[in-house]
Amino acid sequence: MTTPSTPTPSTPQSDGPSHGSDPDHEMEEYAGGTVQSRHGYIPIWLLVVYAVLFVWGLYYAYLYWGGVGPGRIG
Repeated sequence: MTTPSTPTPSTPQSDGPSHGSDPDHEMEEYAGGTVQSRHGYIPIWLLVVYAVLFVWGLYYAYLYWGGVGPGRIG
């Protein structure tokens, strides 16, 4: 069994772009360095996709809620 590891910040490596001492771009490593993450921004296009899918989900749920099923007359 493996023990859960806590996130350990690492310093930027020389082969990647340098972000200086900005703490927002600090890399975090999990699972012994197998998974790396950093804080960033969410692109506007992705927020639009989320909003469109949410609205479509509400529309679909309203339109097809309680459709023909057992005991219902179609």
